[in-house]
Amino acid sequence: MARVLRMPEVAAGAIQAILQGWSVAAGVPFGKGEVIATVETDKAVVEVEAEEAGVLLRTLVEDGATVEVGAPIAVLGTPGEPPDTPVPDIPETQNIPKDQNVPPVQDVAVRALPDDPPAAGELPVPGQAAAGRTRERIFTSPLARRLAKEAGLRVEDIPGSGPNGRVVRRDVEAAVAASVKAVQTPAEIPQTPAYTEIPHTPMRRAIAARLTESKRTAPHFYVRGTARADALLAMRAQLNQGGGPRVSVNDLIVKAAAHTHVRVPAMNVTWTDTAVRAHTQVDIAVAVATPGGLLTPVLRAVERAPVSLVATTLREYGERARTGRLRQDELEGGTLTVTNLGMHGTEEFAAIVNPPQAAILAVGAARQAPVVQDGAVVAATVLSVTLSVDHRPVDGVVAAEWLRVFLSLLENPLAILA
Repeated sequence: MARVLRMPEVAAGAIQAILQGWSVAAGVPFGKGEVIATVETDKAVVEVEAEEAGVLLRTLVEDGATVEVGAPIAVLGTPGEPPDTPVPDIPETQNIPKDQNVPPVQDVAVRALPDDPPAAGELPVPGQAAAGRTRERIFTSPLARRLAKEAGLRVEDIPGSGPNGRVVRRDVEAAVAASVKAVQTPAEIPQTPAYTEIPHTPMRRAIAARLTESKRTAPHFYVRGTARADALLAMRAQLNQGGGPRVSVNDLIVKAAAHTHVRVPAMNVTWTDTAVRAHTQVDIAVAVATPGGLLTPVLRAVERAPVSLVATTLREYGERARTGRLRQDELEGGTLTVTNLGMHGTEEFAAIVNPPQAAILAVGAARQAPVVQDGAVVAATVLSVTLSVDHRPVDGVVAAEWLRVFLSLLENPLAILA
């Protein structure tokens, strides 16, 4: 019996989401638990799994459409059911074409071809027969479709270099570069345009809203410190001589922050309207730069995880963040964020607290500097950090004690591995 598939509430409190694409084709049966669609929130791409076995009869909204939570997005049925099976509770406002019996395959765009008659055995596209135009399928990856939309380009106009002419990420990037180069005045001598406008993406809007809310509602204060990092770098080099996962300085910093939270539990808190919530395990978010903006996936129970697991998990999160494959639950929670610009040569900076977390640790580059040791000036490797703190749940003396313990761990790094 045919039934309506509605847009799920993929994130707590969400009122709408973007239908990125379908993972199944019309008429192909799927099993319980199989992914049938991908839905994009403001920070992640979420896979929608089938609650029971069935078949996709037809779609009700186009790929890339923004849909309210609870609105119909497709018609599902049992295997073998005809695609035009009536479903009485589809609202008329969906405006589904009456002749839409076969939905488009996942990640397929259509490109108009002027003045070409349909090939033998090919059905004309509804609404185009009178104009003598046909359409061809243009296969795209979900990431390429999203990047094209963010750049204001039609994926149908982008030539594909993937298998079977599939439009992939590099094709979109090349098209963006070509479009920027082509922007010039009508004069014979090309001129650089005064500016270009990049439309706000849902992720960029979400980042702007959250950080504006944080600076407006959370009273920030900052504590800064510098540690000698020679022992830390030497320990990292020893760890990487083995055959296990390669460990970065950032992996060790995340572990050190987790151990510091255990020793200073008053920092392992979040602020709510009714209470300060003290957490029993240390969950730490790590900032990851992506083409669309900054994401902060959360590592759970870091204080109990070996550094090799931290390194492996952070690497996996980074890869999935940059390809839009993080789940919404992997972006929620945590009491502290670690953000590191040291690999870009930044020596010191201050970051904005990510609510409802209590603090964010900004890590600069390890660098050579003169230090005083036993009354003499010697060269050493130093690393500077800035802890931005929400003053509502955390007082200054607590933050100062946290920073003291953290810097001590960096200078005596064997304790990080405990």
